[in-house]
Amino acid sequence: MADEHTQDGGSAAEGGGGIRTFPFPVDLSLLGVGMQVGPMGSGRTWHAQAPLRRVHRIDFHVVMLFTGGPVRHMIDFAEYEAAAGELLWIRPGQVHRFSQDREYRGTVLTMQPGFLPRATVEAAGLYRYDLPPLLRPDAARLAGLTASLDQLRREYEDATTLPLSLHTAVLRHTLSAFLLRLAHLAADPDRARGRVDTPGDRTFVLFREAVERGFATNHSVSAYADALGYSRRTLVRAVRAATGETPKGFIDKRVVLEAKRLLAHTGMPIGRVGAAVGFPDAANFSKFFQQHTDQTPAAFRAELR
Repeated sequence: MADEHTQDGGSAAEGGGGIRTFPFPVDLSLLGVGMQVGPMGSGRTWHAQAPLRRVHRIDFHVVMLFTGGPVRHMIDFAEYEAAAGELLWIRPGQVHRFSQDREYRGTVLTMQPGFLPRATVEAAGLYRYDLPPLLRPDAARLAGLTASLDQLRREYEDATTLPLSLHTAVLRHTLSAFLLRLAHLAADPDRARGRVDTPGDRTFVLFREAVERGFATNHSVSAYADALGYSRRTLVRAVRAATGETPKGFIDKRVVLEAKRLLAHTGMPIGRVGAAVGFPDAANFSKFFQQHTDQTPAAFRAELR
C-alpha cells in the first residue's frame, strides 16, 4: 500500500505535522479495480489506516448514500447534517472529518481518479468543487440513484462471471450511469437559475482544472488565459456565467481555502503557509488573507484552537 503523505512534505508514518492524505486503497478493492462499493457501518472503513474521527484528506472520491442518521460531517470548514435518503459527495483533496458520536449507515462508494474516461469525468462534473457536497434528492431521484447504486454493487461483487478486463469495463459503464444521475442532481441549482450548457462551460471547466493544478504558484488571470488559449475577456465571461464571480475572485477563493486548511490543520509556521499558497513574503500573505477573511492568519488559527 502506498504510504499516506502530509501537506508539508513529511510522511504521516514519520510523524509529520501536516494534514494526512490517504491514497485510494487498491489492496482493499475487490480484484484491485479502481473503485469500491459496499455498506457503511460499525467496523467497516474505506481505508484500513484512515483516522476517520480525525481531520484528514483523501486523494479519491467518496459518495455516501445514507439509510440512517442524521450524522454531522465536516467538509472544508462547513458542517453538513445528512439524514436518511441524502448523500454526501467528498472530492479528492477536500479536508474532512467523520462524526465522533454517530454511526454511519448506508452505502459508500469510493473511486480512484483515473478510473473513468475523461469524457465521463467532465460530463459528471467530478471536480466541481464549487458545488455543495450535501445532496437531497426527491423521492423519484432517490429511487433512481438507489437502484443505480445497487446495480453497481451487484456488478462489483460479481467477481467470477466475467474476465477481469470485461468486469472492469462493466464497472466503468455502471459507475458512469450512477455518477451522471448524481451530477444531474448536483447541478440542479444551476438549472433552476435558468443556466444551460454553452461553449463557455467548457472554458470554465478548463479554467477550473488549471486553477486546481496551479493556484499554489499562479494567481494571474492573464497567465491562465494565455495558457488556455483564451482572451481575458472570454475567460471573464465564462467564469462569471458559471459561478457568478470573476476569475480573480475564483482564484483567490481557492487560495484562501487552502490557506485555511493549512492554518487550521497543520503546525506549519504562517510564513510557510503563505509560501505554500504562492506568497513568498509573509507580510503580503497576511495582508491578502485579512482582505478576504477579515482576520489575520494568526487570529484565524488561534480561534480554532
